[in-house]
Amino acid sequence: MQIQNLKVYCDLAETESFTKTAQINAVTQSAVSQTLTALERTFKSLLVERTKKTFRLTREGQVVYESSKEILQTYAALDSKLLELKDIISGSIRVATIYSIGLHDLPPYIKQFMQSHPTMNMHVEYRHASQVYDDVLSNIVDLGLVAYPVKDAKLEIVPLHKDPLVLICHPQHPFAKLKGIKVKELANQKMVGSTQKEPTRNALDKILRQNGVQAQYSMEFDNVETVKRAVEIDGGVAIVPEVTVRQEVAQKSLAAVELEGGRLFRPLAAIHKKDRVLSPGMKQFLEVLKGAE
Repeated sequence: MQIQNLKVYCDLAETESFTKTAQINAVTQSAVSQTLTALERTFKSLLVERTKKTFRLTREGQVVYESSKEILQTYAALDSKLLELKDIISGSIRVATIYSIGLHDLPPYIKQFMQSHPTMNMHVEYRHASQVYDDVLSNIVDLGLVAYPVKDAKLEIVPLHKDPLVLICHPQHPFAKLKGIKVKELANQKMVGSTQKEPTRNALDKILRQNGVQAQYSMEFDNVETVKRAVEIDGGVAIVPEVTVRQEVAQKSLAAVELEGGRLFRPLAAIHKKDRVLSPGMKQFLEVLKGAE
């Protein structure tokens, strides 16, 4: 019995999906089914009860899952220690990131990391916040990058740097002439923002309410790039990370105004499952990200 078969089984138990398990392990769904059948034959037990609507581990299946998880963690720890002894940084890292971090914050750190570790392979997926958490919890990726991290008992949160936030508006908007503006002055302003399901939107709405502003959104989008395009056509004003609008401000298609009364910042974090054994490459990449402070 190969250890890879145990990994496939654990992924299946955690995702409850043959499709996701096949994706994680780069195999076909048929191969996942065959692996499950082979394990059931080896242990002479039914491990999974499944119908079109339900997926459930049997008592025997739960025992096999828990023991397999321990074996996989021990193996991963052993492999990591041997690589560290040999001072070998190689392999691959799978990262899921929200769009704003992936497009604007992440590139220089990937460049720095790859220059130091050219034998590493980096695979980055751009996802919405909820999907980043799902991908990490389902073992589809090794690390997730999010803003305003949400606590979860199964997740380890690694704080990174904080992005300063600015107000952006059309260059002809009255605010564009100001050096700074207080948050309370946004009352009665048409605003453009991300959708309500996004953590950044929820955090910004809380800040606005604390300053006596009930936001009036004229447009809502699921990524910062579309928010910027809406502000460029004077669809309203928006609060966004400063790093995401440097190019537009330089080209004068947008104006950025500092928020007075204490600068606002968006906290960023890397997340991974608590039971994941980090390879030397993953540890080094996290150190690069933490060095961004």
